[in-house]
Amino acid sequence: MRNKHWLLWLLFTSLFLWVICLGNLPLRDWDEGTIAQVAREIYRNPVDKMVWLYPTLGGEPYHNKPPLIHWLIAVAYSFGGVNEWTTRLPSAVLTALSVPLLYSVGNFVFNQSLPALFTALVYMTMLPVVRHGRLAMLDGAVITFFLLLLFCILKSRQQRIYALGIGFCLGLITLTKGMIVLLLGGIAGLFILANRQFYLFKSLYLWLGILLGNALPIAWYIAQWQHYGENFLQTNFQSQTFARLVESVEGHSGPVWYYSIEILKYGFPWLLFLPGGLYLAWRKRQTTWGCLIMIDTFIYFGTISFMSTKLPWYVMPIYPFLALAIGVNLSEIWQEGKFNIKFLGGFFTFLTVAGLGGGVYFIFADPQPALIIMSIVLAISMSIATWLVIKRNRNFIPVLFTGMYLVLLLLMISNSWIWELNEAFPVKPVAALIRQHIPAGTTIYTSFSYGRPSLDFYSDCKVVAVSVESLQGMLANKSYLLLDKETMEKMNLSQSKVIGEVNGFTLISQL
Repeated sequence: MRNKHWLLWLLFTSLFLWVICLGNLPLRDWDEGTIAQVAREIYRNPVDKMVWLYPTLGGEPYHNKPPLIHWLIAVAYSFGGVNEWTTRLPSAVLTALSVPLLYSVGNFVFNQSLPALFTALVYMTMLPVVRHGRLAMLDGAVITFFLLLLFCILKSRQQRIYALGIGFCLGLITLTKGMIVLLLGGIAGLFILANRQFYLFKSLYLWLGILLGNALPIAWYIAQWQHYGENFLQTNFQSQTFARLVESVEGHSGPVWYYSIEILKYGFPWLLFLPGGLYLAWRKRQTTWGCLIMIDTFIYFGTISFMSTKLPWYVMPIYPFLALAIGVNLSEIWQEGKFNIKFLGGFFTFLTVAGLGGGVYFIFADPQPALIIMSIVLAISMSIATWLVIKRNRNFIPVLFTGMYLVLLLLMISNSWIWELNEAFPVKPVAALIRQHIPAGTTIYTSFSYGRPSLDFYSDCKVVAVSVESLQGMLANKSYLLLDKETMEKMNLSQSKVIGEVNGFTLISQL
């Protein structure tokens, strides 16, 4: 009964954290804007037009990713309308479900509830997991389906019928993010071998599950190939999948240590306990939990580190297994009461000072009440943790969990949890100007340095970034232009052609 109570509590607290103020900020470039456009086109078109089967982006074939999340968002649109909240809701809910799932996996591998609970709480209070999981992206759903796959593998030791779920989970991963299933499926296979569950490879349930669970993804891929031919294969498999292994797609590159830096930037305070957790996993590598941590962490991390294309969210699937390592280390500290007082006390003192400094900064530079309170909560919780560490009191662990949960909750309530929005101009005012004067579906040419899918989504038009020289050549054409002030001066355009101005941009009609 205690496990059920913890499951329900983890489900409620994670859903609350992932869903609160979900629609308080505009959609982010790139994935959010693109996924929202594809989902809206599925939602807008009648079923008989088959856009749900052959997704489009701006009316053109969309070959980038399979459509499971886009389907779910389109369903959300049908109930709640087209907005930020309904766009993010399916991915947020799916990611939140990974918290109780990880607790269930932890119960199986540790065979006790304490390290499983600590693992789930660490995972739930990791900034990248919460932040990226709330966005309309694919990675949170992939994590949930992979954890469900691991749950089915472990549960099949007690009831063989759960092997059916392995195949269905592989199908869900495929229908969400395509060929990443090869990497995650390979990791799962290695774990089965390392965990000595050889009987699974002879199980009729496993192969029946693979057959039934992958029928829909395979059917979808065949339908795309038959409809689009080689163009689909070239785009989906080559350009968007395998090319990322050996080429820097769209300029997204980085060194081998790129993901190590990503984890270091956003992993505290839990990274303090990761080296000890990995050491314990290596020492206990013959155990189920030890081999799971070692296999999943190092194979996945090694693969993405040596890929040529680097994007911050590619590291997401590793966090559940870092949490497993950290969780087992925290449980050992809780049970044995042994920890480095000087190191932990010093670092928590540093975080206390950082919290106080953050509070002062936000008061003067960005006076959002949620951020100011967040800094105060961080300073108070870390100061209490410091005092408890100095007193050799293990209760610093629940203080850390409580403090980090409240800090993340306050960050998600604020208007700053998607800080990438500050990298370019706000799209909503510009989109409102476009919608007011220009018919939906129109192509607009802009002097901005790159195209923004979020602007395309909000304006319901296709806004294409081109060079100033190309814009000069369009003066004689019947085109709509979105220009910044500098480009306006260079092109010396007549004010009579101006439709409107907002946020430093001028909308011009050449008609």
